[in-house]
Amino acid sequence: MAEFSGHLALRAAARPDGRTVLAAQAFRAPFHIGKPYWDQDTRTLLVQVVNPTAGILAGDRLESEIAVEAGAALFVTTPSASRVFRMRAGEAASRQHFAVAAGAWLEVLPEPLVPHGGSRFRQVTTIDVAAGGSLFFVDQFQAGRIGHGESWAWERLQLELTVRCAGALVLRERFDHGGAELRDLAALGGSGPQACFANAILLGPAAGPWTAEISALHSADVQVGLSALRAGGWSLKLVARDSITLRETLRRVRAIVSAAAPHLACDARKL
Repeated sequence: MAEFSGHLALRAAARPDGRTVLAAQAFRAPFHIGKPYWDQDTRTLLVQVVNPTAGILAGDRLESEIAVEAGAALFVTTPSASRVFRMRAGEAASRQHFAVAAGAWLEVLPEPLVPHGGSRFRQVTTIDVAAGGSLFFVDQFQAGRIGHGESWAWERLQLELTVRCAGALVLRERFDHGGAELRDLAALGGSGPQACFANAILLGPAAGPWTAEISALHSADVQVGLSALRAGGWSLKLVARDSITLRETLRRVRAIVSAAAPHLACDARKL
């Protein structure tokens, strides 16, 4: 079976008229990008990152580097979930780095990761935001191939996150669980076989009425936790009963926070 060593590099910059463009781009399979879309209303460039293969396989190594320069605003998303397939041996790995300059905005909101039974996947994410830069990063995953009755069946899932603001470390997290282990933890928390999770980082907006509105989203269907970080950042955790609930909650989160971060009003349309 073929193994991919994929690479994606994007650099967004602002033209003299204030419009954001991709000043540099490079990619290698399984990465591909669609035609960028300029949202005039929010002054944000929307880019779809596409994986034209079936999904992530054993031995795949994925590297991505996305940088946003001063005055630019970039929204990166995906058109569909990323599937990590069963592996007889080995694992797949992804390393991604996001850099945001002063006066720049970056939103990263991919569709969920779906780890299949018997899969092993490691993702390492590093975020560097300069003083005066702003970011909204969301990582989400499902319990598995829910439609096939396959939940909590992956072998190992590692998600590592490091966030630095103005060169100072503000957050370091490491999620490392087998599916069966997390199934037991989820059951203790009242989450069922269709549970979906999101881990979001928001940097830039100051505290305001939106923080109370976010906390008010907590309900029997979705657990919401919002915590303040150093340097004015925020950590948001979501555990939803199913994918539809998670999607709707993230939509509401973006709408609420858009009062303090107007670029979040950019429509995450699927081009």
